[in-house]
Amino acid sequence: MPTGRFNFGVRVYDSAMNTHLHHIQNWPGLARQAKWSASALAAKCGVSVRTLERHFLKQMGKPPKLWLAEQRQLMAIELLRNGSTVKEAAGHAGYGHASTFSREFKKHWGNCPETHCASFRAAKMVSVA
Repeated sequence: MPTGRFNFGVRVYDSAMNTHLHHIQNWPGLARQAKWSASALAAKCGVSVRTLERHFLKQMGKPPKLWLAEQRQLMAIELLRNGSTVKEAAGHAGYGHASTFSREFKKHWGNCPETHCASFRAAKMVSVA
């Protein structure tokens, strides 16, 4: 059980665990290793899911599950912009099916991956011309 002190009835955890989390430099890399799972990320960090949640809320302003979903989508959009197919991007981003990836992509970005790719290619051609 984590050690801590009480401050006006609220448990304030000692900095040992938080210091460990503050020293982590490569959160996106850990996210990929944890396969975009908050519980797997917490295990990789050697902390409880709740401790990870507290850290993310304080440091990143959002829960780890939301941050992980955002990072996953950022990686996927980068893959698509670099020429990966939807199926390739889905696989690299850890989705079992391209259809699941497409649904999550549309929910996050507001359009389907194919539409985004076409828009990105068109914008790229205009900027080159």
